Amino acid sequence: MASSPAANSRLAPAVPAVVNDDAGPQFYSGLTIDVPDDVFGDVYASGQTITISGNVTGDVIAAGQTINITGNVDGNVRLAGQDVTISGEVARSGTIFASTLNVTDTGALGTDLVGAAGDIDIAGAVGRDVKVGVGDLTIDGVVGGNLTYTSDDEAEIAQGAVSGTVERIAPETPEEPSVGERFVGWLLGLLYALVALSLVTVFAGWLLPRLLHRVTDQLVPRPWKALLVGFVASIAVPVVLLVLLVTVIGAPLALAGLLVWITLTLATFVFGAYYIGRLLFRGNQHPVVKSLVGGVILIVALHIPWLNIAVWLAMVFFGLGAQLLAIYDKRPWQRALPSSSASISSETS
Repeated sequence: MASSPAANSRLAPAVPAVVNDDAGPQFYSGLTIDVPDDVFGDVYASGQTITISGNVTGDVIAAGQTINITGNVDGNVRLAGQDVTISGEVARSGTIFASTLNVTDTGALGTDLVGAAGDIDIAGAVGRDVKVGVGDLTIDGVVGGNLTYTSDDEAEIAQGAVSGTVERIAPETPEEPSVGERFVGWLLGLLYALVALSLVTVFAGWLLPRLLHRVTDQLVPRPWKALLVGFVASIAVPVVLLVLLVTVIGAPLALAGLLVWITLTLATFVFGAYYIGRLLFRGNQHPVVKSLVGGVILIVALHIPWLNIAVWLAMVFFGLGAQLLAIYDKRPWQRALPSSSASISSETS
């Protein structure tokens, strides 16, 4: 038993993939495989194009893109491929999974055919039963036993082609949930979101009250400015990150920027919840209370069909704009200028 390199199969695709003594199990691998000689044993093959043109006394187990069985096989065939053609005689059964399966008028299976394929055309003979899952099934040959197939479409069967019974099994289509089931699913999703996201808003109000207040301050006097900034940034930033990503030098910067941008986008929920709480409570209520109540309102609004789209867009645009404006107000060069000018004036004096 010996295996040929893939390079040999590319150089000589029409010759056998291996040199063997034709006795015992034979193993073949390569790009293009041809077994023209008789094999006294089983054949195991894997490749792109596999042709078994010699006679095999054992089984044929093969996987490839195109598989052609033109010789006679005394055992079984176990095949997996894209296009499978059987034009020789197989003494026993066939288990075949393929995109297209063709049993030609010169091909035959001695016992059963089991498997699945998108298209199956049986022009030859199958000695006993055929059990397949298929898209389109055509039988012009002979099936000596029963035919059982699972398909959305009726098979095209010639008169008298099947000696036994013919049974078509229609695939089960999932039942549409009832209105009550959909409502229960929506309610459970809402309850889960209320519990999970409320914890997020509570912790944010407890741990980051100053940050929440500073960012939402951008929305109190000038909400439309924040909306415009957030809308423009939502379009411009992904484009810039994509341009950086396709460059070799800018790819690490793009990945870091993407991580920051995702974080800012996710944080819009927390800032949106706190801003709603600020609008409701004009007094000095605790930040946790404002975050919790605003979060509950925002969660419910995000679970109302159609309204949730507008609410989500508003949350993202307002939230991103407020965060970017807050970052701009805290830019480091703005704080460095006064000290620098003061030192210059002192040196002058």
